[in-house]
Amino acid sequence: MTPAANKRLQAMRKLLGHVRERFGLEIGFVLWDGSTVPGDLSPDALAIMIADEGSVAALIRRPKLETLLNLIVSARLNIRNGTLFDLMSMRTRVRSKDFLKVLDKALALRTALRFLFISRGGALPLEHLNGDKARMDGSEAANRENIDYHYNLSNKFYELFLDPEMVYSCAYFTEPHDDIARAQHDKLDIICRKLRLKPREVLLDIGCGWGSLLIHAARHYGAHGHGVTLAQAQYAYAMDKIARLGLQDRIKIEFKDYSKLEGPFDKIASIGMFEHVGSRNFALYFSTVNRLLKPGGLYLHHAIGLPARGADRDFLRRHRKKGRLVTRYIFPGGELDHIGMSVSNLERHGFEVHDVEAWREHYARTTRLWHDRLLANFAAAEREVGTAKARLWLLYLGAVSIGFDRGKTGVFQTLASKRKRGASGVPLSRADLYR
Repeated sequence: MTPAANKRLQAMRKLLGHVRERFGLEIGFVLWDGSTVPGDLSPDALAIMIADEGSVAALIRRPKLETLLNLIVSARLNIRNGTLFDLMSMRTRVRSKDFLKVLDKALALRTALRFLFISRGGALPLEHLNGDKARMDGSEAANRENIDYHYNLSNKFYELFLDPEMVYSCAYFTEPHDDIARAQHDKLDIICRKLRLKPREVLLDIGCGWGSLLIHAARHYGAHGHGVTLAQAQYAYAMDKIARLGLQDRIKIEFKDYSKLEGPFDKIASIGMFEHVGSRNFALYFSTVNRLLKPGGLYLHHAIGLPARGADRDFLRRHRKKGRLVTRYIFPGGELDHIGMSVSNLERHGFEVHDVEAWREHYARTTRLWHDRLLANFAAAEREVGTAKARLWLLYLGAVSIGFDRGKTGVFQTLASKRKRGASGVPLSRADLYR
């Protein structure tokens, strides 16, 4: 190690020691030469590992969340003896908003200057991704391109953390338990019960994924299913499964944009698809669903939402800014509304809203189980999609779970019917749903 490199190492050790002391941090640090802060850090203690001094240089030159994310997914920053959940559960003596008040700014500046002009250590793995600039015009080509990025990653990759039926949306925990397969089965069942599915009725599933809801509805409720998806890998998987189960005469799936469908359908479900539509296309979406639904038919709208703040125009602008990391790296073209906006749009486009049920805590639990299952199968995930993508998805699932747990994000199931005069056809009591 050169004298200059040694000085950088010692400066970083001093700064991290200062931060630990001022904030009362319990977590330790492992530096690129194997030394620790504090020096007597136990080998089994929770710690942040810094793989190289270029990581520090990258953060100093571009102190943004994108830089931090790139360093994490490339394993240049890592958590030892724990997960994101352990890190977020730690308490500090000082609130984060008071960080600069207690920090020795002169020490921080002197340390930063030592790293400012050294190499950041090469390209960062996600720099080429620009999903936040994805087309959001609602065209089939744009929708297919955005969906392809997320869902065509690898069926085998998703099998590593989803339940056996490959349900990639919020599960429903009728009792406290950690069985994701049971919770997803209960979710599919409550959807069918809310829709009051009857034998031979035709259920449209918009964004049908790997076909789990259509298969459940056909096998357990005698319904006929019609699904649409723009994910080629999901389409191939679902068609193969339907053939293996001998359900070809009762389930049809098309590789087609939802807006190009012809109806009508007795019942319609959209489970976790609406997040991909984008606010510019909300009117097209709800008017299309209304067009496809038979008079008096039922529609189940299952979507993630954010707490409402201010006017809708300001809300959407703030969300685009805050959600930039997710749209850039995970869901190109995606956008969330709030539950009030969903209900208003349903009513504006000819629906009568009957029920709204919040599932926030269910999704916190679902994504935590997905995270833990992916972590348990992480070596296989790396082989399937590479280290950067596997670490990105693990971080995403953990962050989403924490967001739902802390009430930053919600998810709602909203039942609506195509508005008509007279009786809606929805039972007066909901007792049959929670048998």
